[in-house]
Amino acid sequence: MASMKLGSKSEAFHRQGQSWHCTSGLQSDVTIEIGEMAFHLHKFPLLSRSGLLEKLIGESTTSADGSACFLQLSQLPGGAKAFELVAKFCYGVKIELTSMNVVSLRCAAEYLQMNEEYGEGNLIAQSEAFLNEVFGNWTDTIKALETCEEVLPHAEELHIVSRCINSLAMKACADPMLFSWPVATGNETARTSGAAFWNGIYTATKPQQVSDDWWYEDVSFLSLPLYKRLIQAVEAGGMKAENIAGALVFYAKKYIPQMNRQSSFKNLNSGTTISIPSEADQGALLEEIVELIPNQKGVIHTRFLLRLLRTAMVLQASQACRDNLERRVGLQLDQAALEDILVPNLGYSVETLYDIDCFQRILDHFMSIEQASAAASPCIVEESQLMEGTHSLTSLTMVANLVDAYLAEVAPDINLKFPKFQALAAAVPDYARPLSDGIYRAIDIYLKAHPWLTDSEREQICRLMNCQKLSLEASTHAAQNERLPLRVIVQVLFFEQLRLRTSISSWFFVSDNLDSSQNPNQVHPASKNASCSQGEPSHERASGVDDVRERVCELEKECQSMREEFQKLVKTRRIWNIFWRRKSHQSNSKSQKQCNVKAKQPCADGHQHSGNAELGSKA
Repeated sequence: MASMKLGSKSEAFHRQGQSWHCTSGLQSDVTIEIGEMAFHLHKFPLLSRSGLLEKLIGESTTSADGSACFLQLSQLPGGAKAFELVAKFCYGVKIELTSMNVVSLRCAAEYLQMNEEYGEGNLIAQSEAFLNEVFGNWTDTIKALETCEEVLPHAEELHIVSRCINSLAMKACADPMLFSWPVATGNETARTSGAAFWNGIYTATKPQQVSDDWWYEDVSFLSLPLYKRLIQAVEAGGMKAENIAGALVFYAKKYIPQMNRQSSFKNLNSGTTISIPSEADQGALLEEIVELIPNQKGVIHTRFLLRLLRTAMVLQASQACRDNLERRVGLQLDQAALEDILVPNLGYSVETLYDIDCFQRILDHFMSIEQASAAASPCIVEESQLMEGTHSLTSLTMVANLVDAYLAEVAPDINLKFPKFQALAAAVPDYARPLSDGIYRAIDIYLKAHPWLTDSEREQICRLMNCQKLSLEASTHAAQNERLPLRVIVQVLFFEQLRLRTSISSWFFVSDNLDSSQNPNQVHPASKNASCSQGEPSHERASGVDDVRERVCELEKECQSMREEFQKLVKTRRIWNIFWRRKSHQSNSKSQKQCNVKAKQPCADGHQHSGNAELGSKA
């Protein structure tokens, strides 16, 4: 740590309780009170160095007829501790300037007007020269910046804070291997970190590789206002957005214990426990950190952004902060994992276990960005690029799989309304799903957990999946799924049969080609001997044709069994429909007869005439 020694005299002050006395033997003629501390001093050493004290002592002496004067300096920057060093400097007593006291001493010297008019090499010039030396050292600059908070208005007026921040920002943005900023704490640190001696001569070894996060922990001890200004300074200095985001993540983890779900956290250097800030302070800090995060995509991992979002909900941060985090997550939703997007519902009117609306907003942000990028570059995609898969389509497919997995996770919730499920599933276009197995699984789980859905709602929810994109396993399951509407089962069986016909046709095409290649009538006479010499390969080809034919027979049998099962299913449903129709018709006719009997009871003649009329009609 840098230091500067001033003065040559030995100690001439001693303290008694709340008073400082000079041991020169002369009776003090001025008393200066600062807070609870009183300094009993002499006029001449003070007024010869300070313009303010000269003025105050002159005014006090004139009014009190030359008697001992009494002064109060309650507004002095640094208080009694800084004035103790000022008084020793005026008396020529040895003092030591360090990075911990130079800021308050510089502000006190400015307040007391200790400039060059009151002696060469006065305290303003000495402290300013040492400050310039401090700015050349990383550690000393941080310590000086921390002490600025004690005298912040005066330090701001003298531009000490801005000079400290600019010095730190310049060192953080510079190449650490070029300027050796992390090891600029003295020759001893450099010698111990990488030194070699040859024949008693010191030679520096090759410098070790320094990571980009070497400054994160050092600046994390700054208060939020100073830290915010430092981050803005390094951003203006051209630092990479990833490094700025890394520093913000480090700061957030350290001072927002709600993110780590810990009751206390410790200082990494000293091991002392830091006081836990209140939830209101944590919320304010979180909002400031979110505002400082660079706008570039991918500078912070999606998992950490979602952790910030959960913490913002718990701490009841502002709506603007939560909207900002949702927008940032939407920018890189394709990098999210299922366990990260399952945000618990923390609202007062909790309907579902997870916050479905939050994920819907995040997904809407992602889809709006995808649509804007597609509209901005409506270029023709070549076949090779389509086969390899463009980045946009790949990210959209990843999000589609994420949405399907999310729907399957929230589908068992009985409080999940049908419109929300439908809107979330329909937000992703059909071309983004190479397979419909994921959305089919989510639909099946939802139908099982919500058996009270109407037929119309079942039809609507099944339109969300494409039966042509179901795998063989999913098609087999869907064909036997009683929860699906009959129309969907018919579609599944139809497309499965169509796929089966295509495969059978391909098998027949291969077998015909093999037969034509093995037909001896089509073999050229010149190659007859060659074909005879290769009899063993032709035998293998014949066995391959037999295998193909057996496979075709098996596929035909499977197709026939599927047709029979489908016909049974259709017949069963028709029988039930006929039964229910007859039953409803009988109940309707029965109720009609009862109504006719009740209408005929009041009049006996009418009843008799009606009976005769019925007989006549029957005859």
